[in-house]
Amino acid sequence: MPIVLVGLNHKVAPVEVRERLAFSPATLKPALARFHPDDGDCPHASEGVILSTCNRLEIYTLSPSPQEAEAAACAFLEACHGQCRETFRPFLYTYANEEAVAHLFSVAAGLDSLVLGEFQILGQVTDALEACLECKTAGKVLTTLFRSAVETGKRARTETTISQGATSVSHVAVELARRIFGDLDACQVLLVGAGEMAELAARTLSVYGVKSLSILNRMRERAERLATEFNARPLGWDQFDSALRWADIVIASTSAPQAIFRPDNVRQALSTRRNRPLFFIDIAVPRNVDPEVDRLKGVYRYDIDDLKAVVETSLAERQREIPKVEAIVAEQQGKFMAWLCSLEVMPTIVDMRREMDRIRQGELEHTLSRLGNLSARDREIIQGMTQRIINKILHQPTIRLKEHANVSDGYYYAATVRDLFGLDGSVKSE
Repeated sequence: MPIVLVGLNHKVAPVEVRERLAFSPATLKPALARFHPDDGDCPHASEGVILSTCNRLEIYTLSPSPQEAEAAACAFLEACHGQCRETFRPFLYTYANEEAVAHLFSVAAGLDSLVLGEFQILGQVTDALEACLECKTAGKVLTTLFRSAVETGKRARTETTISQGATSVSHVAVELARRIFGDLDACQVLLVGAGEMAELAARTLSVYGVKSLSILNRMRERAERLATEFNARPLGWDQFDSALRWADIVIASTSAPQAIFRPDNVRQALSTRRNRPLFFIDIAVPRNVDPEVDRLKGVYRYDIDDLKAVVETSLAERQREIPKVEAIVAEQQGKFMAWLCSLEVMPTIVDMRREMDRIRQGELEHTLSRLGNLSARDREIIQGMTQRIINKILHQPTIRLKEHANVSDGYYYAATVRDLFGLDGSVKSE
């Protein structure tokens, strides 16, 4: 069954679309339960992996056809998010087999990221696989696919300099703050959230010498852990409103399912700021900052799509590494497709020979019963003759299938043979 990818990313869909389809860690596992073919919403998908990040939502399945996979993905996303498919279907891309494999490997290698060579995606690909293994939605094919993708990403980072000087989204957010304020020494920075993206932002802020950094999180102990590491001030959620009164820059990266900074609470904070501007840099998906705060005087909001302008700078060195990374992706893709084709071809050879032998045995028994009393020797000669005929008939098809087991079109050869010989039960030989 072909590998099919249905998804969207930062290149084709704006953040307001991506955030409506994003899965948080809390919602991912319940969504994966819908992939089970016996009782789920995707009866045609025997395996499923969801890769959901701030920049992409991609669903990898094994499906009879790309068309069926796309229809199933739309129904799945409608059921999970309550979104009408017409609001997101125009943004979807669908890839099958080699294209799907090449795309995932390019993602893991950092070629498809908002920031070229960005390293955080490799961990996200690993997390996606682990979640699916835990939920038992990833079988042999997709498990091998994602493990090969992780291997591809590691090779890209160790065998090239694609990640040398590469920045994460969090790093780019800090670069944007530097563009706005120049020297950050005198700025009071509020980091909202204490996950991986917040930790990366805190590390970058520390490198740039930020002296006043506060970390606010719903679970105060996580804020305290980060604050200890980066010499920052931990804040509890009860200090949410008061923190807005003094912060110059707010970098938001929580996993909240909806905006936590809204016009009402931001407006209230502005009344005590004496016309000091407030800058929000929102790197969360779904967004943490309601776009309506743009209407408030003295408030400036940037979301993850606004970071693209910052990304355009200092890319020359990493861009020179793209051909090397693409060569690694192509090599890894070839290895995986050869494995996948062998997975399809060898069972087909076995099934083809088994079916031919079943027919041979039936016809042999029918013929021998009509020939009367033959000697054991005569029966052995006739049986040997039928076996040689079958071997000669299947000799060339077997050779051709084995030859194509190591090339990308092996799946199609195997599928054609299975169809011609009715190996999937579509033809009854009597």
